Amino acid sequence: MELGLLFFVNSILLGVGLAMDAFSVSMANGLNEPKMKKSRMCGIAGVFGGFQMIMPLIGWICVHTILQYFEIFEQFIPWIALILLGFIGGKMLIDGIRGGSDDEDEKTGVGIAALLGQGVATSIDALSVGFTIAEYDLLSAFISSLIIGVVTFAISIAGLLIGRKFGTRLSNKAQILGGSILILIGLEIFIKGII
Repeated sequence: MELGLLFFVNSILLGVGLAMDAFSVSMANGLNEPKMKKSRMCGIAGVFGGFQMIMPLIGWICVHTILQYFEIFEQFIPWIALILLGFIGGKMLIDGIRGGSDDEDEKTGVGIAALLGQGVATSIDALSVGFTIAEYDLLSAFISSLIIGVVTFAISIAGLLIGRKFGTRLSNKAQILGGSILILIGLEIFIKGII
């Protein structure tokens, strides 16, 4: 595969398309944690970008090795996203409705386990990109996946900044809104996957 302009444009467009779920979840995380530090924002965006980079490579490897097993797994992708985002969003929603404690030192941000769950849930559909880049050689597939990861990182940072800005304004309602957004994203992935 020649690494021409069309290759880079296609990779960037794939990255933008795949990053929309990560953008929405990042926005929900920013709403949930309006005082998030820049280093934490980079870590969260890095998780989303990393998963979005790894998943197409895994899909590419599956196409070139164990295609029949991947096709069986593909039917479960919408269910996995629905369960993961529904659980995380439901927990945020319940915590927001309960109101939590008034202790400002208490950490309200997403934990590492929830963040990894979000990373998997928002990038699992990127496994299918392995089919669209199946004609690429390994180096081209890696470069395309790297571009997808970088684009997702940048879009996730934007989502975190937007969510953080509105999270400050929404204060105690932000967690309810963030949880609702995650549940809706999970439903959207599920509905698109079964139709």
